[in-house]
This record gives sequence, C-alpha cells and structure tokens, in this order.
Amino acid sequence: MFGLRKKHPKRKKQRRTGKRRRKGVSVRNRLLRWPVLLSLLVAGVVPFLVYVLYLDAQVQTQFEGKRWALPAHVYARALELYPDQALTAGQFATELKMLGYRELSRPQIPGSYVRLGNAFVLTTRAFQFWDGDEKSQSLRMEFSADKLLGIWQANTGDSVDLLRLDPPLIGNIYPSHREDRILVQMDDVPPLLIDALLAVEDREYFSHHGVSPQSILRALWVNLRAGKTVQGGSTLTQQLVKNFFLTNERTLWRKFNEAIMALLLEFHYDKNEILEAYINEIYLGQDGRRAIHGFGLASQFYFGQPLKKLAPEQIALLVALVKGPSYYDPRRRSARALERRNLVLHLLAEQGRLDPEIAQRASADASTVLPQNSTRVSRVPAFIDLVRRQLKRDYSDTDLNSEGLRIFTTLDPIVQRATEQAVSLQLDRLQREGVDADIQGAAVVANVNDGEIQAVVGGRDPRFAGFNRALDAVRPIGSLIKPAVYLTALMHAEQYTLASLLDDGPLDVDMGGGEHWQPQNFDHQNHGISYAGKDHQVLLNNALVHSYNIATARLGMTLGVPTVIETLRGLGAERPLTEYPSLLLGAANFSPLDVTQMYHTLAAGGFRTPLRAIRAVLTADGQPLQRYPLSVTRAFDNKSVYLLNNALRAVTREGTGQNLQYYLPEGMVVAGKTGTSDELRDSWFAGFSESHVAAVWLGLDDNRPAGLTGSRGALRVWGNILSRLDTASLPVGDLPAGIEMVWIDRRNGLSSDDDCPYAVQLPFIIDTQPAGQSACEFDAQNE
Repeated sequence: MFGLRKKHPKRKKQRRTGKRRRKGVSVRNRLLRWPVLLSLLVAGVVPFLVYVLYLDAQVQTQFEGKRWALPAHVYARALELYPDQALTAGQFATELKMLGYRELSRPQIPGSYVRLGNAFVLTTRAFQFWDGDEKSQSLRMEFSADKLLGIWQANTGDSVDLLRLDPPLIGNIYPSHREDRILVQMDDVPPLLIDALLAVEDREYFSHHGVSPQSILRALWVNLRAGKTVQGGSTLTQQLVKNFFLTNERTLWRKFNEAIMALLLEFHYDKNEILEAYINEIYLGQDGRRAIHGFGLASQFYFGQPLKKLAPEQIALLVALVKGPSYYDPRRRSARALERRNLVLHLLAEQGRLDPEIAQRASADASTVLPQNSTRVSRVPAFIDLVRRQLKRDYSDTDLNSEGLRIFTTLDPIVQRATEQAVSLQLDRLQREGVDADIQGAAVVANVNDGEIQAVVGGRDPRFAGFNRALDAVRPIGSLIKPAVYLTALMHAEQYTLASLLDDGPLDVDMGGGEHWQPQNFDHQNHGISYAGKDHQVLLNNALVHSYNIATARLGMTLGVPTVIETLRGLGAERPLTEYPSLLLGAANFSPLDVTQMYHTLAAGGFRTPLRAIRAVLTADGQPLQRYPLSVTRAFDNKSVYLLNNALRAVTREGTGQNLQYYLPEGMVVAGKTGTSDELRDSWFAGFSESHVAAVWLGLDDNRPAGLTGSRGALRVWGNILSRLDTASLPVGDLPAGIEMVWIDRRNGLSSDDDCPYAVQLPFIIDTQPAGQSACEFDAQNE
C-alpha cells in the first residue's frame, strides 16, 4: 500500500511530463492538420457554393421567365338586351342564374339582382370585351308575357337602348397541371388583403430577408399558448418558394432548399414583386379537376366578385383559406371556415389594421359563398372540341393552354340547353319503344343570318368528353344528299323546273365487270303515271318531296355525277367524294357539322358562309389578337335556291318530313329533308327555319342497323329542338324578283286552271313555266 503511495507522485510527474509531451506533439499535429482541415473545409464549402449557385440559377430562370402557364378561358355569347326583344322573365332569370348572379333584397353589388314579378332590378358586372369595356350599371327591367318591355337606369330613370351582360364562362383549355388563376397586379389588390396576409402569415415580411427566426419562435409560443396551431413559422417568401419551385414533401432537405431559395429570391427581387407573385400563386381551392390558384380567381370562385370589390369579411375568409383550402372549405366546412375567418378579423383589429367596430360587424356576418355549380365551368365538351379545332388553324397547342387567351365564342346557352334536352328526351323515348339501348345521337344548330354555331351535342350524354359524334361520326347521309341533285337540275332553268317530268321506272345501270346497280325506292314501288308514251312519270317537285330514289338517280346520271359533286362543293362539302352513281342516293360520308354547313347555304339563299364557333380572341391582358368576321360568298343563284327550298318546305308538309307537324308549334313553316342509310343504319334530318339551321344524326357507334328511318328517329329530335327555340317561321308568299307562281296539273306537269281537281301551285323562274295547258277532265285511271 505504502509503496504504491510513494510511487504515486512519480507517476503523476511522469503523467505531467507525458502530458507536456503530448501537448507539444498536439501543437505540432494541429499545425500539420491545418492543411487537412482547410482542404476539408474547401471540399465542403465549394460544393455548397456550387449548389447555391445552381439554386440561384433556378430561382432567376423561373422567376424572370413566364411564371405561369395560364389556361385559355372560353366564353359563350354575351346576352344582348333591348326593348321589345322576344324574351320572357323566366328565361332572363335562368340566364342570370347561369351567370352566377345572386338574388339579394338590395342588389347593390355587381352580379346581384332582385325579381319583383315580371320586373328586375340588378347591378351588372363590368367586363372587357374585344370591342370595348362594359361598365357595371344599376338597372331596372320590365317584361310582358313574351317580351322585354324596357330597360332603365335604376337611379335616374333614363332609358337604355342596348345592354350587354358579361358572357358565361363555358370552358377552359388547360395546361397539363390543370391550374387556373386570374392574374392581378398590386394596384388591383385591396390594402386590407395585404394587411391580413401580413397579420396572419408574416408580420415581419418587410424587415426580414426571406427567413425569420423571430417568426419561427413567436409562432411556436403562440401555438403553445393556444393549444393548437394558430400561426406558422414560414415567411411569405418561403411559402411562395414551396408553392412555386418545390414539392409539398415534408423533409428536412426540402426545408433546407426552401430556406436557401427564399434568401436568394429576396436577394434578387423587390418585396412588392415577391408579394404580387405570392398573391397570384397561392393555392386556395379545388373546382372539380381545376385547381384554384391566386386571390384573383378565388375571389370569383367563392364570391363572383373582382378582388378589389370584396368586403372585409370576404377578404378575411380568403386569407383564412391560405392555411388549408380543403380543411377550411367554406362550402363543406362552413363552421370551421367562419371560426378561422373571425380569427383573421381579430388579428387585424388587434394589430390596428382594421377598426374594431368594423371587425366586430364583419365577424357577425355569415359571409355566404356562391354555390359551387354557379361558378363551375359549365361542361359543353363537344362545342369546346370544335373551338379547339378551329383555333388550331391559327394557334399552337402551347399558345392555347399556356398564354391565358380569352376566347369569345358563338355558343348560345339557351340553344345549347334546348338541343341537349331534345336529344336526351327523344333517345329515351325511342329506347322505351324498343330501339337498341346503345342508340346514340348528335346535333349541330347554327344561326342562319351569320353562320354562328349556337349548339353542339356530341352524344347522348352531352357532358361526356369522349367521341364527338357531331364532328367525327362520319356516316352515309342517305337522302340528305338529294337536294344537291335537284339544285344542279334547277340551275339549268331552260331544261328543268319543278314541273319537269322524271322517270321513276325500273333502273339498271351496268357498272362493268358483270356488276349492275339497280336502285330501289324505299317502298319498293315505282311511282307516277303514263304520259306521252312513257310510264312512271313524276313531277320533279314530287320526286324530291317524296324522296323517290329511282327518279333521283336517273336525274343525277343525266346531269353527271361530277356535276353534282361540283354542286356539293358549292354548298360547302369538303370531304373526299367518289364519282360513283350510288353517291346520288347518299353513299357519301359526312358528319352532322358537314351537313349543317351544306344546309346553311340553302337556308341563306345560296350564300355560302363558313360556319364559325369563334368571334374574337384576346390576350390575357385584353389586347385583341384576332377577329373572326363574317365571310360570305355567292355560291348559287337565289332563284334556283328558292325553287329548291320551296320543295323542301313541301317535304315537311306533305312528304317524308310531314310528321314534324306533331312537334312544331301550329302554323310554323320550316324546310328540311329526311335521310336514311342502307339497312336503317343511320337516321338523319336536316333543315331550317328563318333563323335556325340544324342537322341531327341517330345511330349506333358500331354501325349495326339502328332500325330507324330519318322520319322515325332524327326528325323527332330535330322537331323537338326547334319547338324549344324562339325561332322564326319561314315566310310564305314573299316571292323574290324574277319568280312567279303558276298553277300546274300535278299529273302531267302542264299549266292548269286553279279550280282543276289536280291543280297545285308551284314557283317558276319567269318565262320557264310549261307552255302546254292541261285539260281538267284528264283521265286519271293510270295515276
């Protein structure tokens, strides 16, 4: 024991001596390590600096380039109102609801109205059109049973001659991520919105450099006191970086990148510029597949108002959504949203940014939001498809889905709704009558006066954005082609009139190679009488009215198939056509849109107007890019077209289309033609009134026989569409210059007295009426 104690001092001395030695060695070693440490330091700092430079390049490239891919916004026609317009109070109320107007007892804010029987008081929304701005106005309107009596300024009583409402948004052409936003500048942002953002999300925004340790600590303290998450620690700049540059993954690496990029963003850019980007970028809700970004669009989505028009409680609600648009969704979780909104109002008052009395009143307000479907894009996929195809002639896909174009179209929501309802109703009825459950339909409706397409239905389910039958169901049109044959004949007035006799007897055409074409009438009968040594003679007029195949085929072959094709081109047909005789009876494939184009030329009296779905295109900031004006070409002589259209009117009164009388209002005069393809595979009807032209197709997608003639299927849909529209009847009795009415004996095509038992009155180009006179006592036994 003692020996050990004696040695202990020595060991301590040795230990001290050894310690000194180690210290000396340590100093030398440290000196030797400095290059190593410097190398390690350089090895760590240089990659870090390189990475920071990489992040800096990303920040500057993305932030200085095109920051957002903005979808194109597609609008329907704007409702124009004027005294004595044919419009009911009910129709006007429907239009206002479709636009998302709110019914309020005191309609003082834009986009609100009150209805008092047949009178309305409303405040319109301001809107920027391609031809100028429409300002918000407070107006009074009165209706009678069937028309608008007048429009007056609500405050002064001054009469208004013309009013144009803002157009309904009918669709968007999205970028791949389906984000939508309305870009706003700082001048358009209410100061209270900025105050609310700063009060709730980032009090030191204008003093920090992108990251705020104080905010992190204060948020932690506030949340601990509240017992729940009330404030976040991220700055507005960090939130912008997360939304604009990064993903939402919750990792330390993402937070690290977020902090570095926030510092870089603040180093390069002004605070107001960053704040403006945040206001336009932040995610604030979901509308189906459309993501609502930015306060500009959120203001319209929730309140139907421009951002600068919002009340304090509305601004507070939008700021409340920043924390969690789904969690605080005011439509599905209203109590939770109001609690969060009131917290925002309380913080504004507490920090002296809002008068406490105003905050108190705002907290008591229910702050109702619009129903979701009042601002949701109404789905008309078939029409939007047509718009996209027409736009592609002038714009690339990138332009369409990223430049924020504002596209003004010709769609009439009232006509579109009527067409959808008619297609669905009649297809359901046909199915109940035993027609195949897979029966499909398509329809196109256009305005006769200007060629504007007002409605497109691409299938039985008008909301289905799949196969667009109105544009892509290219099927044989059957007898719809016959007017082209007869117009070709009538253009040769010295040879053919409506009273010309055609042969409807058996026809056998040698096609060569042992093949023969033997067309048959639908009823497998040969029509007409014997006259002048010939059997089965029918009037040209009657051959069209009753859709006789044999007479038509024989006439078309006499005229020449290439000549008939030339007429089809003049009507607007652009698809490939084959010079076979069967083309004369409809062995040519067209879509409902193609057919509408051809019949529009007839409805317009021989003037060809390319059908259009677009009126104008503006840039995102309202600068005009392109107009789509009316283009008209004289394709046919109006007198020949008048004769043809007279026969097409007779089709709907006494021919294959006479069943229209069961669907149209009493006394309405229209013109049209049925069409049926071989084996009843396709059912067609096309025709026009004074103001509307429409084509309808029914059939099965797999080309199986649908079992429907044109009169049993498509005619019913067409008649139901026209019965729902405020359409003008074709005029009767008004003859164009150079046309006269002559009484004809329908048995032989000779002139007749008006009191003869077989007399019919037909129009003729002057000096082309028959020279012979028929005897009233003509023997009709062979008729």
